[in-house]
Amino acid sequence: MKIIMFKKLLAICLVITLGFTTVACGSNNVRSNNTNFTNNTAQTINNIPSGQYPVQQATFNDVDGEYNLMLLNTPSGSRPNFMTTDLQMARLTDEEIEAGKQTYVEINGSNAVMHLTEDFRIEYIHNETETVTNPNTGRQETVIVRQQSSFWSPFAGAIAGQAIGSMLFRPQYYVPPVFQPGVPLRGFGGYGSSYSQAVDSYRSNHNTVPPVERNRQSVRTTGTIRNSQTGAVRGRTLSGTRATGSGVGSSNLRNSGTSNSTTRQRNNSSFGTNRTNTRRTPVRRTPTRRSSGFGRRRR
Repeated sequence: MKIIMFKKLLAICLVITLGFTTVACGSNNVRSNNTNFTNNTAQTINNIPSGQYPVQQATFNDVDGEYNLMLLNTPSGSRPNFMTTDLQMARLTDEEIEAGKQTYVEINGSNAVMHLTEDFRIEYIHNETETVTNPNTGRQETVIVRQQSSFWSPFAGAIAGQAIGSMLFRPQYYVPPVFQPGVPLRGFGGYGSSYSQAVDSYRSNHNTVPPVERNRQSVRTTGTIRNSQTGAVRGRTLSGTRATGSGVGSSNLRNSGTSNSTTRQRNNSSFGTNRTNTRRTPVRRTPTRRSSGFGRRRR
């Protein structure tokens, strides 16, 4: 009888030990999978249902790699903006163009593929950053010291057509070409079936990583990115001259004095070819009218 009881206790102990071993191994696997990094650095919440939507305007900001798409025909109650750092692109097919199709985005949950015409232009906001020490906290911060704006046409004419031919019509990741102030950007600096392949393609072509990856690395190192003029964390509003149809625009954010606010206005008349004009409206003062106290007014 004692031998039988001993065998039962031994079997129970083995089962409990095996259970703890399995749980420990599973938790180790979860930790190792979390070390994989992707370009999806910002988890933006969008409330736009899945479907196809015409794209009126598109903006790419290399401070964090986020695309901001202004959409048409979104359902009531949904925002017209779709923001993501994980966007694939493809050129419209000849059949779609003949059918009168314009640039559109196909949204499937958090995944998005934008199908572009050859002449569609994405507004590209380029940021120059520096790592400085905050005198108040003593901590290092990544600071945006200058912003410049231009336009980027990923599938512009023969430049894109000669590069990868029929692969243009397949959704892929694209990295903008090297930014040049005052020069509209055509084509792409790198591409691939994954974002990491697109970055590797850019690095092999230019012997450096794209600006968005340098900015991301700075943010990972310092933890924050700040606009040097407004003080806003990860600020995106440009103070200064914005880009026009010529693809020229810049804003120097180094000055620490009082800044003059400007108004960003967009012309929504066409797809991807809008001009952005900045104009200051002078303040008109109206002379104060005084009353004489006897029911009559002096003019």
